[in-house]
Amino acid sequence: MYIYNVTINIDESVHKEWLHWIQSHIPEVLATGRFTSAKMTQVLVEEEMGGITYSIQYTAPTREDLDNYYKYDAEKLRSDGMKKFADKMLAFRTELKVIKEFFPKVASN
Repeated sequence: MYIYNVTINIDESVHKEWLHWIQSHIPEVLATGRFTSAKMTQVLVEEEMGGITYSIQYTAPTREDLDNYYKYDAEKLRSDGMKKFADKMLAFRTELKVIKEFFPKVASN
């Protein structure tokens, strides 16, 4: 399993508009069929440059799914946000490979 993480710092002047837009953008990314889920979180650090930072984590079952997203979908979907928010948004992306997941043991009676 792979996690495609997009970290975005958005200027406060367009924050409300971006928040509305991103909540329709995430389902568009999921509609590509390359990811099984997405999680949106707010990063709880105060950036020197200001703005509000979010992390969106898309889960891809295979490396092939992630590669196909880059090959067929990423350019158009990335450009949508850049056209709309231009210099008011800074984004960077990281890929994570899940090695193992751990869950707490459930106590039995």
